[in-house]
Amino acid sequence: MKKLRLYLRLARLLAVISLGTLLAAGITLLERLVRHDLMPTRQRLTRWFLARLAAALPFRLQVQGELPQQPMLWVSNHVSWTDIPLLGMLTPLSFLSKAEVRSWPVAGWLALKAGTLFIRRGSADSSLLNQQLGNHLQQGRNLLIFPEGTTTDGLDMRTFHGRLLSSAIDSGVAVQPVAIRYLRGGQPCSVAPFIGDDDMLSHLLRLLGSDLAEVQIQLLTPIASAELNRNALARAAQQAIRQALFGAAEAERPAAIQDQAA
Repeated sequence: MKKLRLYLRLARLLAVISLGTLLAAGITLLERLVRHDLMPTRQRLTRWFLARLAAALPFRLQVQGELPQQPMLWVSNHVSWTDIPLLGMLTPLSFLSKAEVRSWPVAGWLALKAGTLFIRRGSADSSLLNQQLGNHLQQGRNLLIFPEGTTTDGLDMRTFHGRLLSSAIDSGVAVQPVAIRYLRGGQPCSVAPFIGDDDMLSHLLRLLGSDLAEVQIQLLTPIASAELNRNALARAAQQAIRQALFGAAEAERPAAIQDQAA
């Protein structure tokens, strides 16, 4: 019975990915014909696709809070690759992702066509990166980043990279903190986290073969970026997310912000 469930879920997921591939190819062809950037259209189609991808995953989703009415820089803790479809289904978004994702079969190409921006770990060219992020925000487009820079097991949070939030200050947009949590039986889920030496295929099969997990997404109070430096903004976002995930006592722990000079 478990094998049958796995096969059915896998078949559904492959059907959704095939549909996404057709959509990406279609929008690529259309852009070549009109010779015009269709990013708003790509974002809307990406949201539609990610909603179907999220529905193909073994999760029950609960969303708390209100979607922002103005373009913002979304900032979230990071547990798994599944964070992307679960958050991306909520509103038209672009993403900032590590460069390694670009080389993933199919998924990397789909991410590129969805308008994802890629960053190399340890890259010193933060001014160019912030210019790219700022251009996105200044054009009235939501952008999601994971300031921890990598995934965790969901039991704690890693350092927030303050440099990634400079674009919000430079563009004059607010930060939308988001807390995402995976639970099984009220306890942290050990299947959903994509960490360490996990490879995509093994994690996917393990996830699709498991029982349904609960996913809680909290859209927290936006943080105005005016009159804050990037470290203070990162600290405020990190504390808000930490409090939502672990309670007020944990939020009072000193938040270590890693800042890299431009």
